[in-house]
Amino acid sequence: MPRNRPGPTANGNGSTRTTDHHRTRPRAVRHWIATAPGTYIWLTVLFVTTVVLHRMSPAFEDAFLRDRSTNLHELSQNPVRVLISSAFWIDGGRWLPYAVLFTVFHATAEHWLGTLRWLAVAAAAHVVATLVSEGVLAWAIRQDHAPQSATDARDIGVSYALAGVIAVLSYRVPRPWPYVYAFTVLVFYGIPLLADGRTFTDVGHFTAVLTGLACYPLTRTRRKTQKTKHPAAQ
Repeated sequence: MPRNRPGPTANGNGSTRTTDHHRTRPRAVRHWIATAPGTYIWLTVLFVTTVVLHRMSPAFEDAFLRDRSTNLHELSQNPVRVLISSAFWIDGGRWLPYAVLFTVFHATAEHWLGTLRWLAVAAAAHVVATLVSEGVLAWAIRQDHAPQSATDARDIGVSYALAGVIAVLSYRVPRPWPYVYAFTVLVFYGIPLLADGRTFTDVGHFTAVLTGLACYPLTRTRRKTQKTKHPAAQ
């Protein structure tokens, strides 16, 4: 009689390792998502709002987004409402790149800092960068460096929060690379400020980076908490 061939779970033929690998991958993905709830809830909301935008006519979309923009007009009328609502829409309707960026940067930061501290960094970067950039724009309008119509410009999106979180991850990078990482981030967001076509959003992005770097105390608190939970072995 022919000898029985080893089944897929038999030892020695490598099939067990392959099967375990295929099972582990989706489990790891689910764990990654489940342990960064803030990131993926936010990303889900952005997906829904992006689908909604694609169903609007161009004229209605423009008016709709202006009403939710953190421009000078809306900030003077409804500052809290637009600071919150502007963070749930993507200008341009391209969701997939943000899905990648959120997974790489926001989820990593949320895993490291915890949801509340991660959210504090993202919110601080969003709010501070918005107020500074719009303040610069207001000054430019008064000095006739920008048109009066800029008070009603479209300014929505999640890029300020993303820039701040990217910056705060400088404190997560292993030594001696934190300085290289932080320098690279500063250069990446600083170069547009030196260009002739710089805009108030370039100011906002660089401000968000500085805000993220200024959130170092939040990372120290996280490190102390981790040391308390995992004391060194005696």
